[in-house]
Amino acid sequence: MNRIKEVLESKGIKQTWLAEKLGKSYNMVNSYVQNRRQPSLEDLFSIAEILEVSVKDLLIEKKEGK
Repeated sequence: MNRIKEVLESKGIKQTWLAEKLGKSYNMVNSYVQNRRQPSLEDLFSIAEILEVSVKDLLIEKKEGK
């Protein structure tokens, strides 16, 4: 699971802008944002760089006991 949606919303950035910067289709980025699909590690690092956040900020940590 990722937090791309939350980071985009907090920065006021549209998915279309991220898709253009990432060189991916809007549909692909939307599937990342909706957690239907997870980006590759390479794409995750690219997204973090584009959004100027750490990769860790894009991830949801698994809770103990789950």
